[in-house]
Amino acid sequence: MKIGVVTFPGSLDDRDAQRAVRLAGGTPVALWHGDADLHGVDAVVLPGGFSYGDYLRCGAIARFAPVMGSVVEQAGRGMPVLGICNGFQVLCEAHLLPGALTRNGGLRFLNRDQELRVVNTRTAWTSDLPERITIPIKNGEGSYVADEATLDRLEGEGQVVAYYEGANPNGSLRAIAGVANARGNVVGLMPHPEHAVEDLTGPGTDGLGFFTSVLSALVP
Repeated sequence: MKIGVVTFPGSLDDRDAQRAVRLAGGTPVALWHGDADLHGVDAVVLPGGFSYGDYLRCGAIARFAPVMGSVVEQAGRGMPVLGICNGFQVLCEAHLLPGALTRNGGLRFLNRDQELRVVNTRTAWTSDLPERITIPIKNGEGSYVADEATLDRLEGEGQVVAYYEGANPNGSLRAIAGVANARGNVVGLMPHPEHAVEDLTGPGTDGLGFFTSVLSALVP
């Protein structure tokens, strides 16, 4: 299965995401922000970083990149799409996911290993995950916000993917770390699973399950 990883100007974690796809058993395909052609990929990852320098606000310019027109179209047809950190911000700006990501509650950049409680394993990206995982978090604008009605709907309809366990690191409302669309093919996550795919370089391999999950979901 071919998993596309988009590179925007300012992306930092695109090669890490490609490596995670490869370790999971998939074939990573580099996608360029200025090219609307998805080159026949079966799923797409929007990686972390600072797309377009986070000008205006995080993800606001990346949302209009030519590649995103194709991503939005294919997501509407059921293609799995994962947005990690900055990619999550882009998904919210593109209205593929509700809510927004704002400055951390303490107004400080965070970089640490973070425990999550996974509550939805029915999405294309989470079926292989256990209830609790530990993966890195590194963000300055990772506080998930939405109006109360949207938060109630997300929780009531099972669209919250994971919560922060223990102390809420960035002030996300209701300690939400990731959400999915109603169909379950689009997932946004603030922590970084691509940095926890092998023991040598990460806090274990808990992040690998996101990438093996989508490969399983793509099997006919």
